[in-house]
Amino acid sequence: MSAADSQHRPAAAIPARRAAPRLRRSADAALRRARAYLLGLQADDGHWCGELEGDAILEAEYVMTLTFLGRGGEERVAKAARTLRAGQLPGGGWPLFPGGAADVNPTAKAYFALKLAGDPAAAPHMAAARRAAVELGGIEACNSFTKIYLAIFGQYPWSRCPAVPPELILLPDWMPVNIWEMSAWSRAIVVPLSIVRALRPSCPVPEGAAIPELAIAGGEAAEPAPGSLRAAAWSRFFHLVDAALRIYEERPLPRLRARALARARRWMVRRFEASDGLGAIFPPIVNSILALRALGVAADDPLLAGQVAALDRLAIEEAATLRMQPCRSPVWDTALALNALLDAGLAADSTAAVRATAWLAEREVRGLGDWARGRHDPAPGGWYFEYANEFYPDCDDTAQVVTALSKVAVRDPEDRARVDAALRRGVEWLRGMQNPTGGWAAFDRACDRELLTYVPFADHNAMIDPPTVDVTARVVEALLRAGVAPGSEILSRAVGFLYRQQEQDGSWYGRWGCNYLYGTWLALWALRHAGEPASAPSLRQGGRWLLSRQNRDGGWGELPESYARPETRGEGPSTPSQTAWALLGLMAAGEHRGAAARRGLEYLVDAQEDAGGWTDVFWTGTGFPGVFYLRYHLYATYFPLLALATQRRLEAGEDPFAIPARRRGES
Repeated sequence: MSAADSQHRPAAAIPARRAAPRLRRSADAALRRARAYLLGLQADDGHWCGELEGDAILEAEYVMTLTFLGRGGEERVAKAARTLRAGQLPGGGWPLFPGGAADVNPTAKAYFALKLAGDPAAAPHMAAARRAAVELGGIEACNSFTKIYLAIFGQYPWSRCPAVPPELILLPDWMPVNIWEMSAWSRAIVVPLSIVRALRPSCPVPEGAAIPELAIAGGEAAEPAPGSLRAAAWSRFFHLVDAALRIYEERPLPRLRARALARARRWMVRRFEASDGLGAIFPPIVNSILALRALGVAADDPLLAGQVAALDRLAIEEAATLRMQPCRSPVWDTALALNALLDAGLAADSTAAVRATAWLAEREVRGLGDWARGRHDPAPGGWYFEYANEFYPDCDDTAQVVTALSKVAVRDPEDRARVDAALRRGVEWLRGMQNPTGGWAAFDRACDRELLTYVPFADHNAMIDPPTVDVTARVVEALLRAGVAPGSEILSRAVGFLYRQQEQDGSWYGRWGCNYLYGTWLALWALRHAGEPASAPSLRQGGRWLLSRQNRDGGWGELPESYARPETRGEGPSTPSQTAWALLGLMAAGEHRGAAARRGLEYLVDAQEDAGGWTDVFWTGTGFPGVFYLRYHLYATYFPLLALATQRRLEAGEDPFAIPARRRGES
């Protein structure tokens, strides 16, 4: 389906096709099928985990890493290469997301990875890839991480790579630039990368795998245009600092460098504990492997072997192909699936709910992590995203788990006490993570020092972790579900934050889901749960914006392009998950009785697959805006299920935004 096929027009102009009673029967049947389908995906131990899909950079870097480790001849490389070829655009490049244009970073890396896998340069697909990479600017147009990785293989000069000095880890907390002012994921990426940049490991490749053809003459890539004089000043300042640091990199102070490398190693290795690899996400795991080898750690050393095993576990290997996941999402998927099922009629004390509850309770964080640096509160609590990531609980997952656990009914007294205690700790941890502005970020508190975004190696667009609408909205619902009073100071400040973030057209920005459809749904959803009336001007404006974005097929969609071009917000081919978000937002805005909502429900009913689920052809998840996007394969099931269930409750005269009092005997 093309974007043109889903060109939006005002919902009022779209007539409903089905009579209400027939649509209600169809929607009820769809709900039952979806509920059965989702229950059928539950693992024996009680959890859910759907595939998490990223762009070609993942398979390309996996091929590069295996080559670095001396495993370039493995069948896994050939399988990853097949996946890369299948994802190539007709024009020769690779995009950051389906429906997007070719991007230089995945294109350059995929081209190099295919050369490493043995694809001849004269092959038609390689010639097309080469042309696309050159047209996009070649290696010089790539980001810092790509340049450093290519330097390892002798395809880019180390002297032209931005400096990432390991001495960063020695800087005290009071310095304006230090690792603790970086976002959690950036810390995990940058610390091992600083070891790599300092030690410059080398992995020579055959002449036939080299890519000098991508080294376009013309000097450094042009710096992005800053948005203000202040931004321009900081950008210029850090580029001057980078130039000085590159000179220092040629002759670092031996004692200082040795001390920095030793501390960076300790920092990294400490965070291997109770984790599926460093940070439990692809980039830090790869960087830690490169760093350990650069430090001389043997291939069979348990430290290195553990990180390699963690990387290999991210692979989904099939008969002919191999796909890499950026990480795995079991806590997130389990909490969201459980919430949707409970709202869709799953008994709160059912075996499925109790098993999921027990699985989630086992993954509560009970140790201190990076979030606790220099702080005495809050006490340990919360949940992470992956199977194991003890150092990095996050507010989004914690909020969803608290919401789910607040709905279940655990009858066994001992288990109930355990869940209640975990809930209390989760709530207190969330209280302590609130930002001064009233909102919540993902992993950190007060991690919003904007000057860090101008550091030359910060071009992954995620150097800081400021509070966001979507995370704040989820926390608001969680705190209310867990018994925090609607008029309390913590919630009043959060509601104020949400109101302040509304755009002039009535929408809200979505940081972790694409994009304004996601943010607008969650903001409206949270405000209604907090007691704001659907008739409030901001809610009505948000509802009108959603109505204006409906596609001709009755659904809603938005491509990640809206992060770079906000004028395209709410525009794109319809997807089941984004249609569900829009419908849930309309319900919160009191617009669930109109023709637009009926058309949206019809879209979901018609798009449902025989097995009971749905598929998002276009991606709706966000990693780093402008840089990395995601497709959560289960988003297309539990969000439509939640939308169908909420609409049914509204039609039955229930108020899905009322928070029921939690009874003793329930978690």
